[in-house]
Amino acid sequence: MLRDTLAWLRCPFCGTNLSIVNNNALEATETEVNFGVLGCECCAFPIVDGIPVLIANDASREAIRALETGTRDAARNILLNLDENGATELSKQLSNSPTTFRELLPLLNQDAETEYFLYRFSDPTYRVSAATVQAVLAQHEDNARILDLCGGSGHLTHTLMKCRPSHQTVLVDLHFWKLWLASRIVARRAVPVCCDANNPLPFIDGLFSTVLLSDAFPYIWNKRLCAGEMIRIASADGIIVMPHLHNARGENISAGDTLTAEAYAGLFKSKYPKLFDDTHLFNDLLAHRHVDLTKHLSPSEIGTTSSLTLIASQQRIHFEHIGVPFASSLDSELVINPLYHVDYQDGRSSLTRQFPNEHYELEYSESKHYLPDRIIVDGDLRGRINPASVGEHLKQLLWQCVLIDVPRNYC
Repeated sequence: MLRDTLAWLRCPFCGTNLSIVNNNALEATETEVNFGVLGCECCAFPIVDGIPVLIANDASREAIRALETGTRDAARNILLNLDENGATELSKQLSNSPTTFRELLPLLNQDAETEYFLYRFSDPTYRVSAATVQAVLAQHEDNARILDLCGGSGHLTHTLMKCRPSHQTVLVDLHFWKLWLASRIVARRAVPVCCDANNPLPFIDGLFSTVLLSDAFPYIWNKRLCAGEMIRIASADGIIVMPHLHNARGENISAGDTLTAEAYAGLFKSKYPKLFDDTHLFNDLLAHRHVDLTKHLSPSEIGTTSSLTLIASQQRIHFEHIGVPFASSLDSELVINPLYHVDYQDGRSSLTRQFPNEHYELEYSESKHYLPDRIIVDGDLRGRINPASVGEHLKQLLWQCVLIDVPRNYC
């Protein structure tokens, strides 16, 4: 955690300033705190591997006790919710250099989110969300911070940082393990903050020029509080972007606690929200390789579409057609989509798409519109891929998500 973040962090419960406690838990430099304890007028919070955990629960209190007795690995394992066997396996994994996101993920999580995160860079909801964020940022020049709220292990954060490499991007999530993976691999340069979006957010007013919340809002119970907090922490001319809001009038797998389009818009009425049908955004993206933000709809026009996107700002931005650029970064590498099995013979790579299970295939069936069943590519794609060796087909393979541009050590 950068010491500078203390200037804009606040306790989510009492709202007072946070300060670093000078005790045995502290491991820090002049600019960063790797391990330690934060205190305010009501609570104490642990910092583990540079991640401030602004949650008051038993795990946080146990982590503080471990930090203060000098057992930093134990504090990490407590927050990662690892038992003795899991802690031993993590230690083995970390002794191997480098350890990949793909290797660490099943150790830290055993439910369907493991597949969700591993294949996230090519799923349809990510593609539409990433393209929408790129389109919004292309029309919104600023110098302030960006927030990815409930951002998981940082996939869209990675996209935000590619779009705005000079901006400070803050990644927030409730789950420490997701932030730990993000800060280690997926979004290394982001500022991670562990907190609960069902509570007041731990930031000063007007801090962010862009507030992104993708996919997670239907799973937040205190939606009115969360919406008010997003408005509070956005700057006066800031933009709130909320892709993939499950529609109460549509059908969704793992729908969560959904609202109607009218209700979503009503929560952000002070920011002049515009609503978009995600099906339209997806179809335009595939057909024309652009995001058409001129086609905003009234709540009644949203109808029974399964999900929608909300963009809100007091700027009353004039939205346009925005092409989706090919973007890479120094912190990325080119890999074969892990949904593909590779066979190599006679100088050619044969790639066959293999979904992990029927449930995943059903939920992300729209990916079949761009992920070919089978494709043959000249050259050997089994090892590290040099973009120059792929030749003229590179951009098409990237567009199809056969090849994906991912953070280093992802696969």
